[in-house]
Amino acid sequence: QVRLVESGGGLAQAGGSLTLSCAASGRTIRNYAMGWFRQAPGKEREFVATISWSGGNSYYADSVKGRFTISRDNTKNTVYLRMNNLNAEDTAVYYCAAGSQLASYDYDYNYWGQGTQVTVSS
Repeated sequence: QVRLVESGGGLAQAGGSLTLSCAASGRTIRNYAMGWFRQAPGKEREFVATISWSGGNSYYADSVKGRFTISRDNTKNTVYLRMNNLNAEDTAVYYCAAGSQLASYDYDYNYWGQGTQVTVSS
C-alpha cells in the first residue's frame, strides 16, 4: 500500500509560480510511475503530467507543456510539480498518483493522494 500526501497548493497570482510536492509512505515509489492530475470545479479530472520510475521519461498535457515540470527524488520518496506562468485555467484540485506504467488515464493509477487546492487569481 502506498500513501500519498500532496502539499504546496495555495493562492497564486496569474503569471506566478507554485511547486507542489507529493510525499509517499508505506512503500517506496521507486518502482512506480507517478502522475499528476487535476480537477477544476464542474469538470472531470484531467491528466497533467507523468514521470517514469527512473525520472528519465516524462509527458505533459498540451495545456501545461512548457510551463509545468514534473520531477522526482526517489531517495526522499517524493514527487514534485513545478508550475510556472500560472493562469486562471490552472485553478483546480491537484492530485498525485502512483501506477505501474507511464499513463495519462486515471484508471492506470492504483494509488491516489487526497489533493491540494491551487487557486490562481487573474
